[in-house]
Amino acid sequence: MRTALVTDVLRPETLLAEVSATRNGAAVLFVGTVREVNDGRAVTGIDYRAYEAMAERELAAIATEAAERFGTRDLVVEHRLGSLALGEASVVVAVAHPHRAQAYEASRFVIEELKRRVPIWKREHYVDGTREWVGHGGAS
Repeated sequence: MRTALVTDVLRPETLLAEVSATRNGAAVLFVGTVREVNDGRAVTGIDYRAYEAMAERELAAIATEAAERFGTRDLVVEHRLGSLALGEASVVVAVAHPHRAQAYEASRFVIEELKRRVPIWKREHYVDGTREWVGHGGAS
């Protein structure tokens, strides 16, 4: 089990390999990416910022809760900080479990709790040149 805030490009295949084990019959990979439109406004990119010490603690707590609740420690989460372009991955959650239902449920639990609890914020860059801080971070 591992969580991290990173500034480098996210590599989903690396996280998936990290949770792979022969004891598992299922692996779920969630990749949140920067999309081109949000709330009807054309977006050109996003800046992600965090209260890093608190975000790291809360992200680790969420992973621990998921591991206990769904019975797997084969779980990795990375969230990117900094400026991202359209199509770039902002968050990756990889979960493996002997059974698919628990792998899916653990993945969903992690991303929903991350969006709700982790102090990460995003500033969208719009086609018209304006920028605006919107909502709580995580993948939308």
